[in-house]
Amino acid sequence: MASHATGDGGIPPRDAEKRGLTRIMTLGGAYGTRNYTVKDLRDQKGVRVLVETLPFSPEEAAAAEEAGIDTMKVRFDPAQPEPAAAIRRAAPNTFMAFSVPLLAAASEDEAVRLGYDAMAIGADAIMCQWSPRFINAAAEAGIPVQGHAGLVPRKSTWTGGLRAVGKTVDQAVEIYRSIKAIEEAGAYAVEVEVIPDDLLTEISKRTTLMTSSIGAGSGGDIQFLFAEDILGNNPPPYPRHSKQYRNLYKLKQEMQAERVAGFKEFVDDVQNNRFPGPEHIIKTPDDLIGGFLKAVDSGD
Repeated sequence: MASHATGDGGIPPRDAEKRGLTRIMTLGGAYGTRNYTVKDLRDQKGVRVLVETLPFSPEEAAAAEEAGIDTMKVRFDPAQPEPAAAIRRAAPNTFMAFSVPLLAAASEDEAVRLGYDAMAIGADAIMCQWSPRFINAAAEAGIPVQGHAGLVPRKSTWTGGLRAVGKTVDQAVEIYRSIKAIEEAGAYAVEVEVIPDDLLTEISKRTTLMTSSIGAGSGGDIQFLFAEDILGNNPPPYPRHSKQYRNLYKLKQEMQAERVAGFKEFVDDVQNNRFPGPEHIIKTPDDLIGGFLKAVDSGD
């Protein structure tokens, strides 16, 4: 029973309460602590806007948790689960929805299996681009599911490519209907991508789902932005909907230049007999070489 008294990171129940964390058991059977449960998230709808990111490394996940990010999405590959598991370990107290590959499930049974695989390594929910039928199967199995509407990149051929959608009445109604279908299938949330700001505001009022906005303005219940955009990990051009709060790409370029300069100096020192210097070598004891040569040259 002692193992049940602490959550991820060994946080005792009283300390967890002081930090605003809730003790949970994951669908995979592990005890832990989280900042939110699905119920907590639903209770925030219409109360305040939450913030969400998708980290690409354990370091980013740990920084996001320390900074107070409310929820995270994590890319999950069932063939290589360790990267997602490492991110889970790096931010043990933050609610995470693992984003599952669209093509990894071709039936309801496979959708459930994929969801269970994600939950087994610590996901609190899954995020998917599935049809309502697949979402319903996973939800009935007890897996919290977040759907995807608006611009769904992998299905963008249906909406005219990688561009904003919902700019006509017909498109706006279709997005609303797809979100209601996701709601009726049993999801708890939906990511809404690159639709008009005011449209998401009106849709959010008309669904019980938590709406996660990426490029869809401020009308959602959650504001979502990739960590690589927040941190400026990449060079321009940047997505129009993104904002760079840091320029880590510049720092990485500067670090690379420093690496090259360091290697060049090392090469130059070796070629010009400046390395190793007296401070880098073991001084030869008196009479060592004479004794050594005598020993080896005499054949002993």
